[in-house]
Amino acid sequence: MRIERDAKLDFKDVLIRPKRSTLNSRADVDITRTFRFVHANREWTGFPLIASNMDTTGTISMARAFAPFGAMVALHKYYPADTLVEFFRSEAAENVFCTIGTTDADEKKFAYIKSKAPIGKISLDVANGYTESFLKAVARTREENKDAIIMAGTIVTGEMAEALILAGADIVRVGIGSGSVCTTRDLTGVGYPQLSAVIECADAAHGLKGHVCSDGGCAVPGDIAKAYGGGADFVMLGGMLAGHDECEGKIRYDERNGEKVAVGMQFYGMSSETAMNKYYGGVADYRASEGKTVEVPYRGSAKVTMQEITGGLRSMMTYIGATKLKEVPKRTTFVLVGSQRNTVFDE
Repeated sequence: MRIERDAKLDFKDVLIRPKRSTLNSRADVDITRTFRFVHANREWTGFPLIASNMDTTGTISMARAFAPFGAMVALHKYYPADTLVEFFRSEAAENVFCTIGTTDADEKKFAYIKSKAPIGKISLDVANGYTESFLKAVARTREENKDAIIMAGTIVTGEMAEALILAGADIVRVGIGSGSVCTTRDLTGVGYPQLSAVIECADAAHGLKGHVCSDGGCAVPGDIAKAYGGGADFVMLGGMLAGHDECEGKIRYDERNGEKVAVGMQFYGMSSETAMNKYYGGVADYRASEGKTVEVPYRGSAKVTMQEITGGLRSMMTYIGATKLKEVPKRTTFVLVGSQRNTVFDE
């Protein structure tokens, strides 16, 4: 047993210190980025925000809603194969990851899909990215899809970020137990404060010309700004996107003035009992549920939330004088709040 004594931080533990700026307006900043990937023989330009591959948020409708913003979606893997074939043949799939797991059934389904439609972006998704079998799955996926952009995870430490990139991942997903409906930390005691995980994994990944995606822990637009400030190249959202028209959660209605009005929507973790019952007929006897089911307020169109996110990000950039999103980590100084609020961290 050993104890690491240096501070580990979540988004709530810091604020971004403002700096003198020559920017006069939020309209003067550019929130898009162009990436060149270490393994895939291609570039991508857009707003590097990704809707999580949870079955209520990683939807085809969300992909269409995100398209005007240049943002991305990792589709959930439970769509029928032919539905995915039809979608990936369309122009709407330009900014969309096809999510796959590592079981034989997952691999057979993906083989069928890519035999019928072009797949340029793959999200290889497991809860625990620390197993040797997952590293082998990443290497195999790269060997079979040489030009695809591959995102793999999840992990929270620099050494594993390096291992996944060397195995063939272009983007490493960072976050264990940080999601709003994830109970992994409570059930297992395993996890890592999200901001520190992003900082450490980004430092490791960037040394190998790889990229990181911060997955989980964002509750407000300011958390997204902090993730980019900590070195995240991409940010993945679940709970912040739940409850919208483009989601596929069960809606609860109330009777108001003689009319049915949507007031709430079901949202749950993909390791929750709800998800296990829906897709696997129950929780297997060798495991426990590591997610919870909640109701979030009905929020209407995702366009409104996306405008809040992009507006908050633009505003943050004017506060620190960052003209381009790529500049944000270089211009970010984190100030600790609470008992250590006089300490600062420069990145």
